[in-house]
Amino acid sequence: MGLVSAPVDEPSDTPSSADAERPQRGGPPPTSVGPGEEAYLGTLGFLEESPENKRRARNIGIAYLVAAVVCLVVFARGDGGVSTFGISDDSSFSVAGIPLAWFTAVTLAALGGAQIMRGTGKWTAAAASVAAILFVFTFMAWAAAGQSFSLTGTLQDALKAATPLVLGALAGIMCERSGIINIAIEGLLLSGAFTSALVGSLTNIWIGIVAAMIASCLLALLLAWLAIRFSVDQVIAGFAINFFVLGLTSFLDSRVLTRNPDYNSVKTIGDIEVPILSDIPFIGPILFEQSFYVYTALALVGIIGWALFRTKWGLRTRAVGEHPQAAGTLGVNVIRRRYYNLAMAGAIAGFGGSWWTADVGRFNENITNGRGFIALAVVIVGRWNPFGALLAALLFGFADALALKFSFLGTGIPSEFLEMAPFLVTLVVVASFGRGARPPKALGQPYEQQ
Repeated sequence: MGLVSAPVDEPSDTPSSADAERPQRGGPPPTSVGPGEEAYLGTLGFLEESPENKRRARNIGIAYLVAAVVCLVVFARGDGGVSTFGISDDSSFSVAGIPLAWFTAVTLAALGGAQIMRGTGKWTAAAASVAAILFVFTFMAWAAAGQSFSLTGTLQDALKAATPLVLGALAGIMCERSGIINIAIEGLLLSGAFTSALVGSLTNIWIGIVAAMIASCLLALLLAWLAIRFSVDQVIAGFAINFFVLGLTSFLDSRVLTRNPDYNSVKTIGDIEVPILSDIPFIGPILFEQSFYVYTALALVGIIGWALFRTKWGLRTRAVGEHPQAAGTLGVNVIRRRYYNLAMAGAIAGFGGSWWTADVGRFNENITNGRGFIALAVVIVGRWNPFGALLAALLFGFADALALKFSFLGTGIPSEFLEMAPFLVTLVVVASFGRGARPPKALGQPYEQQ
């Protein structure tokens, strides 16, 4: 359906109803949302005035200085040692830990001073990325001092660990670009993991994957029904689904799967090597010796990213999430589109949940372990963009893979700290880069068909 140009009205001093509903710059979020949505939207940041940007720049500068102090106090102390990083079977390089720690401390201190004094302008994100990579590499050299460390294997594991986060984030993006807050990503992933294990044990893993997609799709439609038909607070509805799925899967795991081991034994899906491409040094093993899930997740990022910004479906989806009243006026069926998008999002999340079953071959209680909430953070940090979400998911996946690698190396870091490392990284990244994120304007607002 083509877009029809409307006559331009004369400017008026009286604000329209649409203007009244739109969040003003520096003002509070819309008053038509429920208390849960308001709390959620408040974490995303509506303030974009220069004082806020100045405070953000100052906070980033202070973070640089704190990281520099950590490098001097922790990484540059002791006898040090040389860490060996393997990049292939017969190629590696070595790094002296203490000199690297001093270099990183000086670099971070310089960045912090520049950020506080005058800021880095459009280079803020690039400078923060370089600083983060340098700090993490210094941490790796300190933790693996005197030992060998497979850099290629760690990056390969990071991509694997990021896969369910990418799929969960894509589900969140499709929901929230349509104007529906999706806190239930954790429940959708968990239901997919359980359903694929049960159905896959009775049939095969591929039928289990399809069943997982259907189960999570139905849960997503339940969220849509509650949010659209009854205007239920979307955050509360999402948490209710999370707790319902956690309780139900825990009960069925103890009463059904534990007593019947044959119902919880699935053949795993191994890695697939891409001919020729997998032989490329360093990059080949990381990108082209992966599982079916990794390739599918990367393909979905490209497809959804293209469709969201280059197709009529994407234009209408974004219109529904930004200004549903205007979209409805132009003939878009807002309610139907939200139902469709949430159904597709549920299917993607269910597929992501089956990743755990296909990886370990069984279901364990709470096997997702909060990864759905990290996927929600990926949505915010990635600015509701599939490609940005992929980069953010890789960061969290790397933290997960690094914690696993350090637990095998016997670095002396407490295992409890390693287990909480992905969540600690989530807090730091969301606090640093999630504040300036602008969500879809109609996110969380109920809509009534005219």
